[in-house]
Amino acid sequence: MIHPIVKFGDPVLETPAKPIEKFDDELRTLVADMFESMYAASGVGLAAPQIGIGLRLAVIDVSNGKNPEAKIVCANPEIIHSEGEQREEEGCLSVPGFRGYVGRPTYVTVRAQDATGAEFEMRGEGVLARAFCHEIDHLNGTLFISHLSLLKRDLIKRKIRKLKKAGDW
Repeated sequence: MIHPIVKFGDPVLETPAKPIEKFDDELRTLVADMFESMYAASGVGLAAPQIGIGLRLAVIDVSNGKNPEAKIVCANPEIIHSEGEQREEEGCLSVPGFRGYVGRPTYVTVRAQDATGAEFEMRGEGVLARAFCHEIDHLNGTLFISHLSLLKRDLIKRKIRKLKKAGDW
């Protein structure tokens, strides 16, 4: 099932998500729905708060669905190591139409659980490292625009207010 993507302004996006405690069929269905929703929106990552669900769950596929083995499920993820720095342009499905350059680590190691609750560690580089950071930010109630300069962030927020006023957001 494809879920609608929650947009900037919804409180669920700025609220830290709750840890996942039950790894059951309901969770696995949610994971499948999240991948379907992410692909439908042409994203490379999707956090549960982005579909209005305040759980520490994210899905990532930097291959855009081209490689089934690139699908990553991160329940209760945390970054346990990071190094280097990359500064690239980022966007977000919850802030459609807006992009900005964000500094992120070049390499990150994440500890998380899969859809069955099994714990794993994974090292990501480049785009995958960026995706891990971006999605874990969502689970902590932080959007990519908070990493932009105050000027750029305020410009985006003003434009969004105008879109809301016009009924286009």
